[in-house]
Amino acid sequence: MIRPRILVDISRIDLSTTVLGYKISAPILIAPSAKHKWAHPEGEVATARAAAACDTIMILSYRSTCTIEEVASSCNAVRFFQCYVYKRRDISANLVQRAERCGYKAIVLTVDSPRLGRREKDIKNKMVNPQLKNFEGLVSTQVSTDDGSNIEAFDANTAFDASLSWKDIGWLRSITNLPVLLKGVLTHEDAIKAVEVGVDGIVVSNHGARQLDYVPPSISVLEEVKPLILAVGPACSSQLLDFST
Repeated sequence: MIRPRILVDISRIDLSTTVLGYKISAPILIAPSAKHKWAHPEGEVATARAAAACDTIMILSYRSTCTIEEVASSCNAVRFFQCYVYKRRDISANLVQRAERCGYKAIVLTVDSPRLGRREKDIKNKMVNPQLKNFEGLVSTQVSTDDGSNIEAFDANTAFDASLSWKDIGWLRSITNLPVLLKGVLTHEDAIKAVEVGVDGIVVSNHGARQLDYVPPSISVLEEVKPLILAVGPACSSQLLDFST
């Protein structure tokens, strides 16, 4: 619900805010989403330039169709990088450290997909992953097809580390000097734990409501999470973000 206040001087409006100390024009960021070349031939490079033009932050997906390096060199802007933790930790470490070398300002760890949700539309449409250039030299990036979606062959049910737990946040911190944000928090209990383990920010997200049935809309969780973060968080400078995807 929006509760409008009346008789407030709105002749000068400033929507700017800061995220991890970086000033942006409005509290609107570009959440990590994969395969932008499906929508535009320039892919994530075009998205990065658009974000820079709007003076906001883009979070590059690990499943981008442009490489970490291509996006970094496309324009001068603040960017974050989103990742998962793989069973082969060297893959995750490679991606994170490349992002740090390329000037990305934070790591956004997605934590809500220890197994991939059953994406029935992808199966029905026989979705085929494009070649993911970020993984060249790390794993096979050959595009394959089958009778349904081939996304599981690459990701959660085979490659992601299903044993990932709170103790592994320390491992991620050990391989990078960048701030770490957790993406996929939906309860006040997990928000408190995130602050206690020292993450730099929390992204309230239900993964676009396509990972787990019956989860609440992200925005409805803010009332539950935000007061606790404000109460516990200042000592460790945690920041709360709300993404619908």
